Amino acid sequence: MIKFTTDAIDYNKITESVRSHAAGAVVLFLGTVREFTGGVQTSALVYDAYPVMAQQELQHLETDVREKWPVIDVAIVHRTGALKLGDIAVAVAVSSEHRREAFAAGQWLIDTLKVRVPVWKKELYANGETEWVHSSGQTVATSTADESDLSGAES
Repeated sequence: MIKFTTDAIDYNKITESVRSHAAGAVVLFLGTVREFTGGVQTSALVYDAYPVMAQQELQHLETDVREKWPVIDVAIVHRTGALKLGDIAVAVAVSSEHRREAFAAGQWLIDTLKVRVPVWKKELYANGETEWVHSSGQTVATSTADESDLSGAES
């Protein structure tokens, strides 16, 4: 399961998709929307991606992780669109025979995803400011929030 979605991420489904009788370890990483970023209160996030390139890069990550570690299965799901506090933005699950390989592969996947996959997030701050950030952490642009940014991110 390697995909982008605008729907809420079902981490149980993702975990079950990589489970196997051959696996002694399943590692799941969830990236969630947190309330504070660098001391500034976040009210919501909006994720955007270049879909074709991003999907291809996720596929390359799966290929690469399989070459580096003896994983049994891999799942990567990244959400796009408006997310509110606590929502899951990304999920990475890996299964392998042993925990050491599962942990190493999972950490490599999320760390590498943040550098290589063309995904950007718009941080919507409680003070009315916004900031577009590449998933690597590099700020792309800042501005004042527009009310339309918040649609879909409210409860």
